[in-house]
Amino acid sequence: MAIPRLFKSDTPAAALTAFEVARLPAVSFGPGRIGQLPAEIRRFGQTALLITGGRSFVESEHWSPLTGALQAQGVEWHHETIRGEPSPERVDSIVDHYRAQSIDVVVGIGGGSPLDAAKAIAGLLRTGTSVMDHLEGVGRGQPYTGPAVPMIAVPTTAGTGSEATKNAVLSQPGANGFKKSFRDDQLVPALALLDPDLLASCPKSQIAANGMDAFTQLLESYVSANASPFTDALAWSGLQSFRAGFWPAWEPGHPESAAGYGHMLYAAWLSGVTLAQAGLGSVHGLASPLGAFFPIPHGVVCGTLVAAASAVNISALQARAPDSQALPRYAEVGRLLTGDASLTDPAALTALVDTLNSWTERLQIPRLSAYGVTRDDFARICANARGGSMKTNPIVVTDEELERVLERRL
Repeated sequence: MAIPRLFKSDTPAAALTAFEVARLPAVSFGPGRIGQLPAEIRRFGQTALLITGGRSFVESEHWSPLTGALQAQGVEWHHETIRGEPSPERVDSIVDHYRAQSIDVVVGIGGGSPLDAAKAIAGLLRTGTSVMDHLEGVGRGQPYTGPAVPMIAVPTTAGTGSEATKNAVLSQPGANGFKKSFRDDQLVPALALLDPDLLASCPKSQIAANGMDAFTQLLESYVSANASPFTDALAWSGLQSFRAGFWPAWEPGHPESAAGYGHMLYAAWLSGVTLAQAGLGSVHGLASPLGAFFPIPHGVVCGTLVAAASAVNISALQARAPDSQALPRYAEVGRLLTGDASLTDPAALTALVDTLNSWTERLQIPRLSAYGVTRDDFARICANARGGSMKTNPIVVTDEELERVLERRL
């Protein structure tokens, strides 16, 4: 099937916009790469701290070979788990426990939560500080100077892209809660080890939520006000890979599931690269207060809001910024997802929103009300949605428009 070309050969050359590329990790991608992990750990030293999720990896076929190989190589290893989203208290507790252990490398294995926790822990083991000294917006405002312990990221889900970023997202749930980042270039993993085989045990619901997180990050960075030629190329590659791999990865027993896992892991990694360079948009702006105030997983927020947020963004752009480059970009994604390169821009914009709405229904993504959100919460959610992600949305949206997004998925 023909994929719409991003740049037409008959378009006159224009000057490239200025851009910067932030630090990125080394990457090792491919089936079976988990077998390289013991040797990669040993490269950094003789004492490792392994941070995993609650059970899935530890109970998998990969745990015993990993720990056995570390023991055979003379690597002393310690293990801590992160259940649910990491809190500042949990991070500080682990740091305090291991600060005197001379940890040479921290290894995060799992979804976004263990990876984010591992980045924060690696950043604090040698500093003598608390994560609350550095947490954006709610911390004590102290500059982070490091040094950080080297960190290896091994994602076992395809969604957050945490393996590519300098952000460690920490949460304090509750009515007065927050979801904020500890952020510094020194927190970028030294190595991202990407093995598609690790996705095989993910349940459908997790593939759906994580996949929609990755897709939303790719879409938002592609239409971001801070997009560049660098992020355009990577986001487009990620969107193509997502389209190729998502449904085979999601459908149990699909004959192309193994290939689907590879495409999804690649797309998720690129989503982390592009969000780190270009920023995100209104879905992630809303995700911060929603994740802080309600027990709603981040991937569910993305999956339930992306269609409505795209529709509101497109409407606002058509009304107030019809010449914005974001509109033809949204249209390109509409043609990509439908596979119909003949669609005009207006038809492709409609097709994009219709396609995303159909995905939301097919995947049975829960509505916000399932997690206790009511209309009475809208004002508080919108008031706390104006963080960094909203600053790169392709157009400044009003609180009324944000409430329209929430209303459509209540």
